[in-house]
Amino acid sequence: MIIEVCANSYESALNAQKAGADRIELCSELAVGGITPSHGMIQKVLEELSISVNVLIRPRSGDFTFSKTEFEVMKKDIQLCKKLGCNGIVSGVLNDDNTVDLIRTKELVELAKPLSFTFHRAFDWLKKPLTEIEKLIEIGVDRILTSGQQNGAIEGINLLAKLQTDVNNKLIILPGGGINSSNVLQFKKAGFKEVHFSATKLHRTIDEPRVNMNSSHFFDETKLATSDESTISKIIDLVK
Repeated sequence: MIIEVCANSYESALNAQKAGADRIELCSELAVGGITPSHGMIQKVLEELSISVNVLIRPRSGDFTFSKTEFEVMKKDIQLCKKLGCNGIVSGVLNDDNTVDLIRTKELVELAKPLSFTFHRAFDWLKKPLTEIEKLIEIGVDRILTSGQQNGAIEGINLLAKLQTDVNNKLIILPGGGINSSNVLQFKKAGFKEVHFSATKLHRTIDEPRVNMNSSHFFDETKLATSDESTISKIIDLVK
């Protein structure tokens, strides 16, 4: 069984390598489901570690329906990952109705070649996963990272097993979401070839922040935060 660790930092990537993991998905900001890590972190991990590295290409948190500008950023990030020598790309795009945006996802798959392509947990938002998975096979996706459309993969294991049976080795079903030492053997017994987990442990670094930098209203996945032109202009007019 191939072990993929979701690594949110150089330290996490190093720990995964030391522990004997086969591969990492390198990302940032686990609290929002992961976004693309910095170029500096990608380069440092690739230069100093030997573990196989797949990189998450997701320009922001929230939904998976990206603007034209965001899509261009995603393509530039993929090109950088190819140049740096990554093993694979983890990405994908949805339409407004939570179906796979096949045109743009295929464009990412083609751009990523010859790197492997994992369609990420946007799959868990699909209304008809059994239908959509055939489309992902057709456009050349290598694997799908999914919790079986549940908060945790163990709750979604029945759908995961059905997906694995239906694809018949045409791509890899990669269970991920809440997998740990108490349930990982259930996935091995079910015949999955790979599993994905973060094995995150929280470490206190300070007692209390002097000023809280977190803002809870930015964590609403139904909304996107953007700087507003009219609000900026109003403030500028006031001071200038």
